Amino acid sequence: MKHIVMFSGGVGSWAAAKRVAANCGTDELLLLFGDTLIEDEDLYRFLREAADNVGGKLVWIAEGRNPWEVFRDERFIGNSMADPCSKILKRNFLRRWLDEHCDPSDTTVYLGIDWTEIHRLDRAASRWAPWTVEAPLCEPPLRTKEELLQLASDEGLQPPRLYELGFPHNNCGGFCVKAGQGHFKRLLEVFPERYRMHEEKEEGLRAHLGRDVSILKDRRGGHTSPMSLREFRKRVQSEPWSVDELEWGGCGCAVD
Repeated sequence: MKHIVMFSGGVGSWAAAKRVAANCGTDELLLLFGDTLIEDEDLYRFLREAADNVGGKLVWIAEGRNPWEVFRDERFIGNSMADPCSKILKRNFLRRWLDEHCDPSDTTVYLGIDWTEIHRLDRAASRWAPWTVEAPLCEPPLRTKEELLQLASDEGLQPPRLYELGFPHNNCGGFCVKAGQGHFKRLLEVFPERYRMHEEKEEGLRAHLGRDVSILKDRRGGHTSPMSLREFRKRVQSEPWSVDELEWGGCGCAVD
């Protein structure tokens, strides 16, 4: 029986893999990582150390494009309603790898979602059919993310730096097209050069498409309109009080 953990580089997938290893051993355990090519450099450090800690085999694959290259090829900028980046670089690509290397009759796929996200498990099960899908962190003992980070530290692992810097996940270098204003404000504060790179990529693609499209939305005054990362940066700098710092959002790459 093969056991495939969707190993994202986050603490949740590490903790899920630890439970699978404890219950099933590591002889047939594969830790499958799909690289979007815009990950934070510390993710790669944690990925290797976490895989060594779990045991099993780390399988590191990449489709070959980053999210902005996908947006250009699809002629569509991802946003809170649609994420062609994770669909193409994660879900479809990882599914293709499974189809080529595994048999659903003797393979179980494990996700790192926890009990606070259990509503996503049914969607994941239908999306990954006919593969059997399990989420070990949705079963007792139930742990908070803070407890999982402490467990990693107790194992001698240094948690990924993005958590300490205030990001809710360790994917895509703190960037996510499903993220909200609070998330992008944090990206601007912590990684201004990284933010500027995404801003320039968005501006270039807006010009290429010839349309007023963007990742973020402006919902002031009861109306919704596109708000570019450039416009948002200027608002943060000139009118910080007008930014919705409680809007975080976030992507479920292997699920949604």
